[in-house]
Amino acid sequence: MNKGELVDRVAEKAAVTKKQADAVITATIESIMEAVSSGDKVTLVGFGSFEPRERKAREGRNPKTGDTMLIPATKVPAFSAGKLFKEMVAPPK
Repeated sequence: MNKGELVDRVAEKAAVTKKQADAVITATIESIMEAVSSGDKVTLVGFGSFEPRERKAREGRNPKTGDTMLIPATKVPAFSAGKLFKEMVAPPK
């Protein structure tokens, strides 16, 4: 599912126009990205949480030459699925 398909589905389920659904989805995504990029954790109960994580510096290899190189430490965005989301994807047996 891409963003256009998501907008169509949200518009249908919420009984709003596609333009309104697109505006809400865009604002939601931007707000989550802004919060995570400023170091905050965003938790949506049942769905999951978004947070910044530190990735340590590590040694890697240049695939062309085979030389070792240092990959610097960095921050990366991370998503952890909530319990309800996990159960919908893989129902308990």
